[in-house]
Amino acid sequence: MVNVLIKIALLLLLILSGCATTSLPPITSSTFATLEEDEKGLWRRSEEEQRIINRSGLIYKDEELENYLNEIARKLTPPEVLNYIQFKVKVIKNPYLNAFSYPNGVIYVHTGILARMDNEAQLATLLGHEITHITHRHAVRTFRDIKNKTAFLATLQVSLAVFKDDIIREIVNILGVIGTIAAVSGYSKKLETEADIEGFKLMLNAGYDPYEAPKLFEYLKKELEDEQIKEPFFFGTHPRLQERIQNYNSFLAQLQYPNVTKNTEVFLQKTKNVILDNAFLDLKAGRFNMAKRGAEKYLSIKPDDARAYYLLGEIHRQKGEKDDSEKAKENYEKAISLDPSFPDSYKGLGMIYYKQGEKALAKKYFELYLSLYPKAPDKAYIEEYLKTLQER
Repeated sequence: MVNVLIKIALLLLLILSGCATTSLPPITSSTFATLEEDEKGLWRRSEEEQRIINRSGLIYKDEELENYLNEIARKLTPPEVLNYIQFKVKVIKNPYLNAFSYPNGVIYVHTGILARMDNEAQLATLLGHEITHITHRHAVRTFRDIKNKTAFLATLQVSLAVFKDDIIREIVNILGVIGTIAAVSGYSKKLETEADIEGFKLMLNAGYDPYEAPKLFEYLKKELEDEQIKEPFFFGTHPRLQERIQNYNSFLAQLQYPNVTKNTEVFLQKTKNVILDNAFLDLKAGRFNMAKRGAEKYLSIKPDDARAYYLLGEIHRQKGEKDDSEKAKENYEKAISLDPSFPDSYKGLGMIYYKQGEKALAKKYFELYLSLYPKAPDKAYIEEYLKTLQER
């Protein structure tokens, strides 16, 4: 941990060798032409950090989805800004609630927060917030502030504490200095409020329903409280969520906008694959209830999908509480009825019957699994089960 602290401190000194003023106007044609060396250094460092993220294997590959997200970002951004910043939205495979941006215009959105949105207006709220962080130069303002204040130590402590959590180590370990501050701790209350206000204006000017802005964060807050889950990132912390809700509600009290859009159907069609894939990530993280909600949300969009029923079967099998085995069987069998060629449901049934001591049925379903998936990565593992059943 000491080595990490030294490395980050040295890097900050290298980047922040410029001036110390933290009052900066938003990016325009005149301000863009006069970026100082420390801000240019942040842009260069951002590109280096992004190359690491993009090579990490954590980028969610879906060209249609990425094009859709970038289309919404362009719709939100004032035309004069697009001449100087090329915004690009990418999705990270991670079930935790988060989104963060770099000063050069790249925005990363976690599958976790994307899968929990209900419509395009909520997406526009989130993207508007991140776009404002970029256009209003919050990164350089924060780094200049860090240079002048010992409060930076508190930010580091929060970031380093997160490194100890195995579940999120994969994403945190690839984040550099800029990404860590933007993704883990967020910016100051003043800058976050500014991002709320200006981002809200962006989504409103683009014709989105402003009443959807607080709904997203109210839903996230309720979900975390119901599940008693502690999310490690900025958008998963209760004080931040509550501040966000209060900010948006104060704006709404002064508004009357009848002709607005949510674009719910388009949004759900574009994001449905993320919803299911993220539910699998929630299951991997042991978040059974959240995984179940994701699977059921996906089935409300695409009701005859075998993979979703298989996932529900896995959730019940792995949770292993009262009546879960029978519920798991029902879902595996439903998946098989929808797609008899989908192999994983047979393996799930084999695992249940093996645990229940039903040797013949366990053998039957394990063999069906391997016959449908002869090059399964866990083939040796299943063959060991079959060998044990034969010996018995």
